[in-house]
Amino acid sequence: MKKVIQLMVLSILFLALPLQSFASINSAVISNLGSGDAAVTIRDIDTGKIVYSHNGNKLMRPASNMKLVSGAAALGILGEDYRFTTDLYIDGKIQNNVLNGNVYIKGSGDPTLTKADFIEFVYILKQKGIRKINGNLVGDDKAFSGSTLPVGVEKVDESYYFGARTSAITMSQNEDFDASTVIINATPGNIGAKPSYTIQPNLSGLVISNQARTVKNGQKNTLKIERVYNSNKVIISGDLPKGSSKKEWVTLQDPSVNTMQAIKLVMQGSGITFSSNSKIVLAPVKDDARLLYTNKSKPLATIFPAFMKLSNNSIADILVKTMGRQELEEGSTTAGTKVLKSYSQSIGLAVDNWRFVDGSGLANSNRVTSDGLSQLLFAVQQEPYFNTYFNSLPVAGNSERMVGGTLRKRLTATNLQNRIFAKTGYIPNVYTLSGYIKGNSGKQYIFSILLENKANGITYIDRTVTELVKNL
Repeated sequence: MKKVIQLMVLSILFLALPLQSFASINSAVISNLGSGDAAVTIRDIDTGKIVYSHNGNKLMRPASNMKLVSGAAALGILGEDYRFTTDLYIDGKIQNNVLNGNVYIKGSGDPTLTKADFIEFVYILKQKGIRKINGNLVGDDKAFSGSTLPVGVEKVDESYYFGARTSAITMSQNEDFDASTVIINATPGNIGAKPSYTIQPNLSGLVISNQARTVKNGQKNTLKIERVYNSNKVIISGDLPKGSSKKEWVTLQDPSVNTMQAIKLVMQGSGITFSSNSKIVLAPVKDDARLLYTNKSKPLATIFPAFMKLSNNSIADILVKTMGRQELEEGSTTAGTKVLKSYSQSIGLAVDNWRFVDGSGLANSNRVTSDGLSQLLFAVQQEPYFNTYFNSLPVAGNSERMVGGTLRKRLTATNLQNRIFAKTGYIPNVYTLSGYIKGNSGKQYIFSILLENKANGITYIDRTVTELVKNL
């Protein structure tokens, strides 16, 4: 009976694709990806009908294909025009250019906050005549709750940008918007001497231990820049040859506190002094505090390309917590993933057996299906935010960083250019790729490929996609 059902399914699929094309695609899937640990679904872009499915209903780990879900939900729930806000308050009285009270920074998770915004805070304070602060610098990060460390971040990865902690008060150093990081750039000194380094925006409460040395040009660059687990100590070690350099994004141990320390250093460097007993404190804004200024981020639609094309984990985690706060009045990952599930159901996805653990896909315990992801990609075409969503996807083989994104060095053959718009995904033992594809026939399709437990998975997925273009 089971064989009869399988034959019936195959006959239905044959009706949607020419028999030769179906056979070629199936052969490519099995030979490249294997039969057990791979799931592949192809849908007609116009009707949404499945034209090919291999293990399409098997629960698989999505890796960063999870961002297809969290991204669609964020655009649908928060909206393309959504802006994060950071509020500047004061209390107390100003006398003779001295604020006898506190300065408050109230955050909502803005991943785009930079040193330039800190300087704007200084400008506003100076407009009020403030040159000295006798009180504390207070950070209100209560918009988010729960652990700041994303689910699934291993101890050895906690120093690196893809495992950055998530807080309602955070900062980025450029328009990649890798929130909760500083950038450390090391350059060679004299041979045998320590390299020099710069840090953006400033030390931010970190302590640097420079144990590295400069070596001759041509020797191996072994320089490492890592934050010691669960501390503010950053160690620069190894050899840095003449004529080379090393740039590293280092995560913050406590984004709220470290960002407040960065703000304080900018204020001090811009002519505002603090009394000797002034401290950095995390606490809610007092009821009698006066709002001076609200900093607004760029619209979500403007932030979106950095999120999707560069597969930005910190933005994903921030969006999930933001959706939880807006929809369930709880800015936690747990609340946010409940919102992801309800959003998915609202657009017709059968996700009862899916497992939503985060919005980035970094967690090993997320589970989705290729049939479901392809159904999502079909459904969002009807949404008003689809152009923003689609245009944020990496374009295979396009070398321009903010066009090709994570696919800029993949599928580069001339016959593949401008044919594949898709979200990549990788965590150890998992490789994924889902999006939109234009076949040699000129017709477009939706596809989703989820692969586990296969070495060099990118190579085999790209071989499969090349065959899809050829046979669709």
